[in-house]
Amino acid sequence: MFSSAELYFDRGNFYDFTSLVRELEVPGDIYERKTYPFEFSTVEMPYESYNGVNVRLRYILKVTISRNYVSNIVESQDFVVRNYTPLPSINNSIKMEVGIEDCLHIEFEYNKSKYHLKDVIIGKIYFLLVRIKIKNMELEIRRRESTGSGTNTYVETETLAKFELMDGAPVRGESIPIRLFLSPYELTPTYRNTNNKFNVKYYLNLVLVDEEDRRYFKQQEITVYRLLETT
Repeated sequence: MFSSAELYFDRGNFYDFTSLVRELEVPGDIYERKTYPFEFSTVEMPYESYNGVNVRLRYILKVTISRNYVSNIVESQDFVVRNYTPLPSINNSIKMEVGIEDCLHIEFEYNKSKYHLKDVIIGKIYFLLVRIKIKNMELEIRRRESTGSGTNTYVETETLAKFELMDGAPVRGESIPIRLFLSPYELTPTYRNTNNKFNVKYYLNLVLVDEEDRRYFKQQEITVYRLLETT
């Protein structure tokens, strides 16, 4: 059994970080169908399986039958690893003020900074000053995948969701509620410096569009995790 990270821009190179071998049979002859039980009882699998734009992290079972004078028989099978996390003991809300001097000043708040895959983002946008004509406002969920390091760093950003918060011009003092369910979207947990090969981070991107189609946005990172559900 082994696990590896494969970077697509570095094809042919696999970075193994777990490798265990079990010998199932001593040298000899096999003339009939045989079944071999096996077990890997103490295996560290610290990272979830991942299949991204530029990288994939795999866990693989491989069986090799070594033969003399002819090529070996090799079969492999991927399996998926999921890692679960309990509710965080500290989960602070996010509060920020952004704007354009003498034109726009807004305050936004998200109820927390860490969300599980089936969570709900709850928050509000409060307009303190509005002197430009806003046409609409939306909230995006973005995933940023970075692989490699230094000059060989590759970054891919995907917009996974767009949620319209407002259609029409706001007025000073107006408050816009946010309620965005995460379960319909194909999210993964956040991956931070996974085996020193890649990162996967998530961002909430607040976008305002004025009547001249100019876009104003503010991005905020959040942490996504797979919740350990207890009965």
